[in-house]
This record gives sequence, C-alpha cells and structure tokens, in this order.
Amino acid sequence: MLTNVQIRALKPQARPYKVPDADGLFLLVQPTGALLWRFRFKVFGTERKLSLGTFPSVTVQQARKKRDEARAQLIDGIDPVQEKQEKRLEAELAAKTTFKLVAEEFIEKMEREGKSPATIKKARWFLELLGGIAGRPIASITPHELLDVLKRVERRGHHETALRLRAFAGRVFRYGFATLRADRNPADILRGALTVPKVKHHAAIVEPKKVGDLLRAIEDYKGRPETLFALRIAPHVFLRPGELRQAKWSEIDFADKVWRVPAERMKMKQPHAVPLSRQTVYLLQELRSLARPSEFLFPALHTTKRSICENTLNTALRRLGFDHDEMTSHGFRAMASTLLNESGLWHPDAIERALAHGERDRVRAAYNRGAHWAERVRMAQWWSDYLDQLRVGGKVIKGKFRKRA
Repeated sequence: MLTNVQIRALKPQARPYKVPDADGLFLLVQPTGALLWRFRFKVFGTERKLSLGTFPSVTVQQARKKRDEARAQLIDGIDPVQEKQEKRLEAELAAKTTFKLVAEEFIEKMEREGKSPATIKKARWFLELLGGIAGRPIASITPHELLDVLKRVERRGHHETALRLRAFAGRVFRYGFATLRADRNPADILRGALTVPKVKHHAAIVEPKKVGDLLRAIEDYKGRPETLFALRIAPHVFLRPGELRQAKWSEIDFADKVWRVPAERMKMKQPHAVPLSRQTVYLLQELRSLARPSEFLFPALHTTKRSICENTLNTALRRLGFDHDEMTSHGFRAMASTLLNESGLWHPDAIERALAHGERDRVRAAYNRGAHWAERVRMAQWWSDYLDQLRVGGKVIKGKFRKRA
C-alpha cells in the first residue's frame, strides 16, 4: 500500500503510468506531474474506472475512503461511475435552474393564459423584490433564505407587499415543482410568519344627504371634460376605478343599452355586462360628442393612446374638497352597495351581480347571471333616478321590502 513518502517520490515519465495501492485503487502519474486517483472495478464483466480526485488535494486516506464507498455501492448494485455522472448532471442542471429562470417562465405562462398587463407588470416587480434569491438554484433555496428577503420588505413597513411577495414566490415554487425542478415549496412553510396588516376599507359617502352634496360638487368640477364625465358616470355603473377609466367605446352598445366589459379588464376575469340607464346613455352620448378621437372613453391628457391614470379621479375628488378618508373613486361602489341594500327593493344577489362580485359556485354563478338580468335593468334605472333626486335635493326614496319568489 502506498505511503505519502512513496507518492511524493514518484517522477513523471514520457507516458502516463499506474502505481497500484490496494483493492482496485491506484495512482495515475501524468507526464505533467499530476497525480490522479483512480478506482478500477468491473460491472457485469466490463471494466470501469472512477475518478476520485488528485493528490495531494485528496490524501491517501481520503482516496481509500472514497474507494470503499464506491465498493459499497457496487454491493448494492449501483454503478459508481454512472451514479457520479448523474449527480454531476443534476448539480449542473440545478445551478442553471435558478429561481429567476423558473419565475420568468412562470410569468410567460401567465401571459399566454391571458393575464392582464397590470398583473404581469406586478409579477415582474415581485421578481425584482426577490432579487436576494433570484440567482440561487430553485431546488436549493431554504425557508430561511426566503424569510430573510420577506422580512427585509416587512421591516420597511410594507406588510401587504411582503404578504403578496410570499404568495407570488409560492406560485413560482409550485410551478417549479410541477415542472420537476423543485421538490418543495419553502413559501408554504412560512404561512403565518409575516405581519397581517389591518384591512383598510375604501372611504365612501353613504349618507343620502351627503351623497347629494357630492353629486352637486361633481357637477361644478372645472377640470378636464374627460375627468368630469368619468366622475359623473362613475356613480351610475358600479364599476371598479380601473374598469371605468380604461373603458373603450367598442364596449358600449347604445342600441341594447349595455356596457360589456371584457374578462381581461375585470378583477374576477369574467366578462361583465352593465345595464345602462337613460341617464347613463345620455352622459355617454354627450361625452362621445365632446371627446377627442380615441378608442378610450377617457383618454389621457398628453396622448389618446392611453386612458387617464389611476390617480386622476381621486385627485379630482381632493380638488372638490373630499379628503381621502371621506371619499375615494372606489367609494362609488360602496355607496351603491350600501344604499341599494338599505332600500330593501332589490335581491341581494342582483346587487352582487351588479357589483361583479365573484361567485365560487359556478352553477349558482351561471344561474345568477341569467336570473337577475331583468331585475338589474330595473335596478339600474331606479338607481339613476334616485341619484338625480339626491342631486337636486329632492325627497329621498324610502324603499319597502317586497316579497320574492
């Protein structure tokens, strides 16, 4: 058996030569002077050689230990050469399969599935925030690493962002698992580890007299016509601010008095139809006669290729004297929901459909879309008439509960 003294005395020759140790272990002496450990064995009668490293990086004792481990694999029916190659390939694949690469694939999948540009943009922003783990192999990322990234965001006071970031990371890990590049989801383990912020409700005016004050203030708005009409139309149609401001003329059916919002612009990713009252049709026709040529109902100030920005209506409300804790653009929906429910005239499901709230039961959702359309048409007209009475200071309509089948 070889000793360190014997090994260090070996001299290179013109051609490589072998110096045996024991049980198939030998040193291959190269003409360059490199000393390479090799283990020679047979599998099904075929001679194989396994590389165990170089001397002195791998000592005699370490080389013998590696040889014994390889012999143990042979006893278990495992080819140590093939096993080493497979582990090397797995390591190379893991090094190339980073969290960033998998996340980018996942975002591309979201695009193919028709997710909205806003959703895709937010996903890319989340990926930037996860830069601390982006370059790591996805299969090697530990819960501790992910938690460290999330806690840094949380420490800056962005509690909601940290929660959404964990959820996004979880979706990427699940995609990695489904595509056989990850074997666990560290984000799942971190449920409950982050601070849950107190829910903030959108400020809304729901007292009838104050609603009348708001509607009169809107009529006196002195800003851009597009903003004025957006403010005037918003109370009538129950749409979310983004669904309203990005509206296109192609969605308006004046003949049938219906506003059809495509699924990609709806929060619940389902197409939504809005019955138009006489007042809303009049406002839309008046807007069309005044608006600049654009596919959008409410084009931006400097270009007709984009709609007004998300802060336009809230800024206009501030200019009218309504503070952010008193009224927001989203508050028009809460206003309608509260007063329609308090009237007692309308089925709660009809109100929920008008607000485009999701229904988890698909059969029930399909039924509700059809069963409440006629009621929603009547409700839309009643609501616009009611808003007109409030605006002019008329008598507030007192609803009575009616019997329903």
